[in-house]
Amino acid sequence: MRVTSRDKFESIIESSDLVSRDLSWMKFNDRVLDQSKKKSRCIFEKLKFLAITASNLDEFFMIRVGSLYNYLDYDKERVDYSGLREEPFKMKLMLECQEFHKRQQEHFLKELLPKMSEDGFILSNVRNLEPDEQEFIKSYFNKAVYPMLTPMVFDGYRTFPILMNKLLIFGVVTLAPGDKKENRKLSFVQIPANIPRFFEIEREDMVVYIPIEEVIRENIVSLFRNVNIESINLFRITRNGDFTLEESEDMDANFLEEVKRKLNERKTGRVVRIEIEEGYSKWMVALLKERWNIGDDSIFKVERASMLDFTGLWQVIGNRRFKDKLPQIPAPVPPLSYPEEGSEDIFQVLKERDILLHHPYNNIDPILELIEKAVDDPSVMAIKMTIYRLAKESRITKALLRAAENGKHVSVLFEVKARFDEENNIREAKKLQKAGCFVIYGISNLKTHTKLLLIVKKEEDMVMRFVHLGSGNYNEDTARLYTDIGLLTTNETLANDVSEFFNVITGHSVPSTYQNLITAPRDMRNQLIEFIEQEAYNARAGLPSGVFIKVNSLEDSEIIYALYRASQSGVPVKLIIRGICCLRPGRLGLSENIEVLSLVGDFLEHSRIYHFHNNGQTRTYAGSADMMVRSFDKRLESLFRIQDPFLEKQLMNIISFNLKDNVNSYIMQEDGNYSPKIAKEGEEEFNVHKEFFNLNAVDIQKVKLIG
Repeated sequence: MRVTSRDKFESIIESSDLVSRDLSWMKFNDRVLDQSKKKSRCIFEKLKFLAITASNLDEFFMIRVGSLYNYLDYDKERVDYSGLREEPFKMKLMLECQEFHKRQQEHFLKELLPKMSEDGFILSNVRNLEPDEQEFIKSYFNKAVYPMLTPMVFDGYRTFPILMNKLLIFGVVTLAPGDKKENRKLSFVQIPANIPRFFEIEREDMVVYIPIEEVIRENIVSLFRNVNIESINLFRITRNGDFTLEESEDMDANFLEEVKRKLNERKTGRVVRIEIEEGYSKWMVALLKERWNIGDDSIFKVERASMLDFTGLWQVIGNRRFKDKLPQIPAPVPPLSYPEEGSEDIFQVLKERDILLHHPYNNIDPILELIEKAVDDPSVMAIKMTIYRLAKESRITKALLRAAENGKHVSVLFEVKARFDEENNIREAKKLQKAGCFVIYGISNLKTHTKLLLIVKKEEDMVMRFVHLGSGNYNEDTARLYTDIGLLTTNETLANDVSEFFNVITGHSVPSTYQNLITAPRDMRNQLIEFIEQEAYNARAGLPSGVFIKVNSLEDSEIIYALYRASQSGVPVKLIIRGICCLRPGRLGLSENIEVLSLVGDFLEHSRIYHFHNNGQTRTYAGSADMMVRSFDKRLESLFRIQDPFLEKQLMNIISFNLKDNVNSYIMQEDGNYSPKIAKEGEEEFNVHKEFFNLNAVDIQKVKLIG
């Protein structure tokens, strides 16, 4: 029997103790696509999840595939967790991407496209419209679209034009009358991003969406007069957006300008993917492949009946006409530790007790209320905070501007390396800087990912510190869609820790220790491994033990092998990991005592919770950090300890509910695949994205600490 290279690769992958980060991410996007296939969802929800998979894949190619090409293009060695070197791993990864792309397209063509008319809309090309509608389209093209288009020819006299990342592009092959085929020319027509993806025609009982490429295709001859058009080819390119190699070399030199330069480089980074309509010119594609040094595995073919770039479907989903057809998110409920939300002075409440926020079930208002009250309170002397991502029209920026105008000391660390939010963060940071705030643009070669807020307030004969620590961004928009944890407190121990941490961030300080804060890059990995090893020691001694962790991603090999050792010692390990998981659960002799679940559903699971049984002396933390190499080595991160018994029970209940869920949950298999967790016979459906709206304080008091 002949053993192929592919069989050999699979054997290497299966024998590894670790799952490839990138292959694991592809499985995550599969779970998102699965949401689009659920029969219980309406077509608008299905389109939404399909659009999310497309957006996810764009970023994956820009960053992860881009990073892989950095190694290939610069002859840098890399061995993936799968055990494969750069080139074999690229072959395997592209194969997975191609197969996922086919599943996307098949789902759209067979399941979504035929059912659109049942819900009051269709996609159409121009030729299927009524005559008066066709005239309307022609007028729209002539007045609004034609002036925006610029044909760019490539031949022996002109340089190859810069084609933009993620835009729809027509490649038009032309021939002058009487010329031979070897004299044909290639021109490009890019569709500007500020033209709506679809032209909409509202009929009495139907909305007709005409893709902008069909509008242009029907009229493209007007851009190429008196020449023969040999072929019209619609395609889209994705460019490398990863700058890992460069950032390590010149990060300290005029840092802000460096970030701006790299933002511009995203427009001209090397091409890592071409999506193209079938029936394309082989001559054109051969030219592009040679020009961009890519192979057939980087070319993704799309049927004409389908569409390029499913992210354009957001225009359909967002149509107000269909607003009532989308399920409505329930109104947020008051935090269990702050049932009188909004009716009492939050400063006074925090003097009496801590508040735990669980977004989006609790809204972000208590945090905004605290900041906005601080701005106008004459006894507040200083406000310090870290910012990673903000809403576009941020109440927080407006409040901080007012605070500076009111003469308060305002210190803000803006992380200008927050991927794809760099421009917004630079813009907002400059506003604050002009208003007199002390603004820091990141820390050297570290990303500041920690979420911290410190308000210093003079109270009669003493100074009090009001602190917020969280797992999520200070972003009003995403707080409605992401599950996150936040703690509001005046606890002196945590306040001291946070003050020390701000001194590290804004000055030159190296504190000897923190009491209830674990920080990266200094201590976090070692501290978590120490906690895991304590559980292993307890298990070997016959004492109760348990590790329960909920994060976005698990990739760090040192943590993974510590969890393997704990499993081998008999420690029950339950992991709730939404996205990447490089650990193999349930492998004989390695990880039989480890279970991994992933929750994907209406809300994006973003909270991070770490719980260690510790023979009944529980250690429970929440915070900003996943278990990634970058989280431990390349980011300023923090985990904060929850000691209040009621709040700790809330966190335990979150983990318990996640483990109980049988609607949004997927079980990870030893081979890295996932299977949906389905309600057993006689078992009721349990959907955490609904159940958290129904909790009350009495329920929490009954919770037993797990482990």
